[in-house]
Amino acid sequence: MSIALWILRVVLSAGLLTIPTSAVAQGYPSKPITFFVGFVAGGGTDYLARVVGQRLSESLGQPVVVDNRPGAGSTIAADLAAKAAPDGHTILMANIALSLSAGLYGKLPYNLLTDLAPVGQVAASPQVVTVNPSLPVKSIKELIALAKSKPGQINFGSAGNGSPAHLCTELFKSMAGVDMVHVPYKGGAQAVTDLLGGRIDLLMGGPAEILPHVKSGKLRALAVTTPDRSTMIPDLPTVSEAGVPGYEFVTWFAVFAPARTPTTILERLYGAFSKIMQMPQVKDGISSQGIEPLVSPPKEFAAFLKADVAKWTKVIKDTGIQMN
Repeated sequence: MSIALWILRVVLSAGLLTIPTSAVAQGYPSKPITFFVGFVAGGGTDYLARVVGQRLSESLGQPVVVDNRPGAGSTIAADLAAKAAPDGHTILMANIALSLSAGLYGKLPYNLLTDLAPVGQVAASPQVVTVNPSLPVKSIKELIALAKSKPGQINFGSAGNGSPAHLCTELFKSMAGVDMVHVPYKGGAQAVTDLLGGRIDLLMGGPAEILPHVKSGKLRALAVTTPDRSTMIPDLPTVSEAGVPGYEFVTWFAVFAPARTPTTILERLYGAFSKIMQMPQVKDGISSQGIEPLVSPPKEFAAFLKADVAKWTKVIKDTGIQMN
């Protein structure tokens, strides 16, 4: 072996010679893109990933393969994305469950704020405060009054301990000063079924699963949890304006890549998603799931994410929620 070849091997093995990130970015994408989703197929996050993934494939000229890895509030999918090569060929569609998991689980296999790089937020959705019509309330103020007159007697459902529906109701309880009993289910569909049957009184559920029953008169919607009224259901007030000033819960949807992904690739992805979310076909498609486009760039969303994690970690600590 020549001395020159020996030196080259030593340099390569030590990681002292690397391909410039600019070269990686210029050739991007060079192969199919894996789009991880931390939920089962058919849900809102999965639907959003498939709708925008198809358009992303058309924009970048490479196949985009949605890979569902459900479990532990998106922890499995997020960990896979965090540990993938930082070359833009692995991305993650996630929602607020990542912020909640950061506060719920004592130890995660990845760090949300350092191991994943935000590509940007792409959409948002409210939760809808919904009751069985047998509950004698037609507003948030009436709900609060009834709950205060019957502490521990009104029950609310969720898709499980630590789910968005659970935590947004716990935040409501804390800010409104009421005592209601949590009934966790193994999924949102089961909670809706029991709300329809009158076995639970209240559910803060997603628009896609709630609104068809509201329109049929089988359920009664009181408010939305977002800071502003929803364009899909503008007649419904926000919880904040209806009786709990300052309350808000937004189910955000965002795309992430592994940390250390070149900035030029993140910017290209963000640019593509920004255009995709403005397409009428995309807007119409995701509106059926109660999702609205809401795009914010990487740095802006990163700052929001840091504050969101801190907010929900405090709520979880204050309410004493624990994962079994």
